[in-house]
Amino acid sequence: MEWSDLRLFLAIARLGTLGAAARSLGLTQPTMGRRLRALEAALGQTLFQRTADGFVLTDEGVAVFAHAERIEEEALALQRELAGTASDLTGFLRLSSSDWFGTHLLAPVIAEFSLAYPKVVVELLTDSRLLSLSRREADLVFRIAPFTEPEVISRRLLRIEYGLYIKRGLPHPVVGEGEGARLVTMDEAFGGMPDVLWLQRLLPKAAIALRSNNRDVQATLCANGAGLAVLPRPLGDSMAAIERVDLGEPPPGRDTWVGYHRDMKRMARLRALLDHVIERLAN
Repeated sequence: MEWSDLRLFLAIARLGTLGAAARSLGLTQPTMGRRLRALEAALGQTLFQRTADGFVLTDEGVAVFAHAERIEEEALALQRELAGTASDLTGFLRLSSSDWFGTHLLAPVIAEFSLAYPKVVVELLTDSRLLSLSRREADLVFRIAPFTEPEVISRRLLRIEYGLYIKRGLPHPVVGEGEGARLVTMDEAFGGMPDVLWLQRLLPKAAIALRSNNRDVQATLCANGAGLAVLPRPLGDSMAAIERVDLGEPPPGRDTWVGYHRDMKRMARLRALLDHVIERLAN
């Protein structure tokens, strides 16, 4: 058995198809199929049932999956421990954050860091996925919810204040009403967010015009007169085409947290970047 084939097996089991697993590992689908057949032949077991909906683990596959995950965790732990002892300021770091936070707050800070440490390559991923620190999908994660994982070292980085914005020059709504007003708000998957509930309470008669899970998109829609939008103030206050609306109380603010795996605490380049971010953004 080739140990490296267990990584392919896990990708297929988690993603359900050869195509998705191949894309996640940067391989071709025929290569994935060939190596899966080789693994099944080496073990003498059929690990997946091929169905119209994808690959489903057999009973033997379920047993292999449990062991393969433990092997993977040990391999990842070894990688993290070795990476965490790196004392030079060279190498690669992957960061994860929301779209607007990465664009408007992190990008300028990372640019400064890159000029100071040109041998460190920083990759910034901006989306809503919660990337795994234990699997090293990211080395440093910024998010609006506290970290609860016991293996993660984290701290509150800063408090982000929010505001309600409208295209400059348009009439402002009246608190408690909002009849005739149009709202640009989060998509339904984020319907329980504090700013969405705040809008429903203060402007109960306003109509939802547009939705987006991207704050920059919301800001652009607002600037083009599509409707009122609750935006982080570092984003909203920077746009000349929109102005803040005072309804007597501001939208609820949010804390931003930063976290990294405890095995990485001695990595020099991570510590240097984290110190730089804290110096520039923490309050």
